[in-house]
Amino acid sequence: MKNKHLYSLLLFLTMGFYCGQKQVFAQNKLTIDQIMEGSNFIGHSPSRVFWSEDGQKIYFNWNPQKQPQGSLYYVKVRDGKPAGTPQKVNDQELKEMPGRFGTYNKARTEKLYTKNGDIFWYKNGKSRQITSTVARESNVSFSGDEKSIIFQRDNNLFEWVIADGMLKQLTNFREGNPRRGGKGSEQAQWLKKQQLELMEVLKKRKKDRAFGQKARKALRVKRPKTIYLKGRRLNSLQLSPNKDFVTFILQKSPSGRRFTSVMQFITESGYTNPVNRREKVGSPESTYEFGIFNLVTNKVQMVDFKQLKGIYEAPAYYKEYKRSLKLKKARKVIPHELIWSEDGKNAVMVIRALDSKDRWIVLADLQKGKLKLLNRQRDEAWIGGPGIGNWYFSVGNVGWLPDNKTVYFQSEKTGYAQLYTVNIKSGKVKSLTSGKFEITDVQLSKDKKSWYLRTNEVHPGEYHLYQMPLKGGNRTKLTTMTGFNDGTLSPDQSQVALLYSSTNTPPELYVMPNKAGSKATKITDSQTSDFKKYSWIAPEVISFKARDGTKVYARIYRPQNPISKGKAAIFVHGAGYLQNAHKGWSDYDREYMFHNFLVQNGYTVLDIDYRGSKGYGRDWRTGVYRYMGGKDLTDQVDGAKFLAEKYDIDPKKIGIYGGSYGGFITLMAMFTTPDVFKAGAALRSVTDWAHYNHPYTANILNTPVKDSVAYRRSSPIYFAKGLKGALLMCHGMIDYNVQFQDIVRLSQRLIELRKENWELAVYPVERHGFVEPSSWADEYKRIFKLFEENLK
Repeated sequence: MKNKHLYSLLLFLTMGFYCGQKQVFAQNKLTIDQIMEGSNFIGHSPSRVFWSEDGQKIYFNWNPQKQPQGSLYYVKVRDGKPAGTPQKVNDQELKEMPGRFGTYNKARTEKLYTKNGDIFWYKNGKSRQITSTVARESNVSFSGDEKSIIFQRDNNLFEWVIADGMLKQLTNFREGNPRRGGKGSEQAQWLKKQQLELMEVLKKRKKDRAFGQKARKALRVKRPKTIYLKGRRLNSLQLSPNKDFVTFILQKSPSGRRFTSVMQFITESGYTNPVNRREKVGSPESTYEFGIFNLVTNKVQMVDFKQLKGIYEAPAYYKEYKRSLKLKKARKVIPHELIWSEDGKNAVMVIRALDSKDRWIVLADLQKGKLKLLNRQRDEAWIGGPGIGNWYFSVGNVGWLPDNKTVYFQSEKTGYAQLYTVNIKSGKVKSLTSGKFEITDVQLSKDKKSWYLRTNEVHPGEYHLYQMPLKGGNRTKLTTMTGFNDGTLSPDQSQVALLYSSTNTPPELYVMPNKAGSKATKITDSQTSDFKKYSWIAPEVISFKARDGTKVYARIYRPQNPISKGKAAIFVHGAGYLQNAHKGWSDYDREYMFHNFLVQNGYTVLDIDYRGSKGYGRDWRTGVYRYMGGKDLTDQVDGAKFLAEKYDIDPKKIGIYGGSYGGFITLMAMFTTPDVFKAGAALRSVTDWAHYNHPYTANILNTPVKDSVAYRRSSPIYFAKGLKGALLMCHGMIDYNVQFQDIVRLSQRLIELRKENWELAVYPVERHGFVEPSSWADEYKRIFKLFEENLK
């Protein structure tokens, strides 16, 4: 009996010791609940960096106290070094400080901005309020001669003369249609004539009216011409520097528009709430007109875009459907507001085709309404790339050189987004940069003698700031730290505020002198004490050869002591055109930590910048044109093969997961390459591209009616029959982007196909990007369980 009690006591003590060791070990291991807290676990990095007008402070958004939302902070700096510690901007300072955005005079010594719908004028270190009205003022700028302030109120432009304070209305745009007048029908005209012939009193009154009208007309004050919008929306009101012209863009929405509806089930009222969100790809689009209002002649003319070169050219894919490549009607375009030279004598305009195949840069003659072509960019896939923009609403990096005769712009002419100039008289185009790298940001120096550029020329996944002479030539590298360097120049351009991150270090704010080789000094320390407890993996950026011989970049996460024939997961980033295999902190912070968690549990993780990703040039960007689920998927399959051959991974123990576009690829992988991936988790996935939005989808797949082949081979719902492995699908029910209907339709398809090895987890209060840590944790626990149960 005594021995039995002694044995129980020893067992109790042993178990207690073991449990204690296990708890200590658990404290040093990550948990899914912990990492899915996101920024509250990591720390809130600084963002939205800008300088004070005098260049003595750096402002930034920050949330070191884990409040429901961040606040504005500042730090004083001097000579490229901090001169204090970060301080929170108080409410009174917020009210008094100039707005972050605005327009400057030519000398950049004065600034106009709006705040709460009113106009303010910053000058000599102080802000002066110009208006205080119930109406909202916007679109504020100095006139070309800088003697007036031009602004928009409602749908009209106004001029406030600085010298005497006179307020002048420049335009008179009105909603609706003009009142119907005219002579009336033939019958009405006959009756009117008869009345005047028979009734002397009517003759006399008509004569008296004419006399009075003539007298009033002689005294009438000249007002701007009334321009009726006729149901169209007014955009981009601009006054020319010489004050002779007002230009504007009119948008006409198609009739009979139909929007998708998203149902909210969890509401404060207790009732369901349907929310109309967007149209589907291929729906009728708005049309756009560019108008010129001549203030001297009081006349309006609309620009005819039929004068554009190539406006009748059909896209090359029409050949596949045996359609003519010569269109009968001119293609629809979207014009953008004018970009004026500093001397106010010339203006260029960017015009994008609504089919995304063309981008024109033209010189505008406002007197005649004529357009002179300076540069045409044609892409049979779609126009896009850094400094150009993937959407037809984007203007891109376009501006004037100080000679007022040369325009700069970016183009993918050589296959990479580079910087060019064109002379407006000769039309001669000159390349200022070249190479197999991308330029993401372009800025002229204050003295107009050089450029500041941000490029990835060192490595596709490493970004630095450079300075280059105005006419091109050797670039001087300003930043030195390996990773992501995103700089904001001080007003006098003597200092650089830098957001810097590495693969395992979230962004922090630094400051440095604007001089090559200068050391950047760290200002913020945003990481929480809990986050700092862990030794976070710095994933290696590697490359492998795809089946077509192309180099594919990826991040790899490996256990310290990997076992032979181990298990692996491939992560597929979202957005399509996004870069994740880089040397900076990933926007997928929870996924990054989850990959650390997987490594702790014996997994190898591969994160691939597949075809269609950002940072690798035009051919990579458009590698998914007319076939999503083609090369972007085979890159994942080739990655799985690479894991087996290079890292001794068991090819039967590879899973795949991703969200949004990554969820779409996961579905295509599980349906069309079922023997490659044992399990897959598809999160907020597009299941049928015909049900996604227009701007994104039409770029890549054209429209369902015109290019049905592209949609059929790119949509997972058509291939659901191929499912073999275990599939987990997760979706937010109030996802306004990839809407819940997408996953419901696929679920019904799987039911009808009598597939059994799949499950769907729904999240009633989540949109496309989850917010609640409980939802994140539930989702990723399911992913981990899926892998643990199937990758044995």
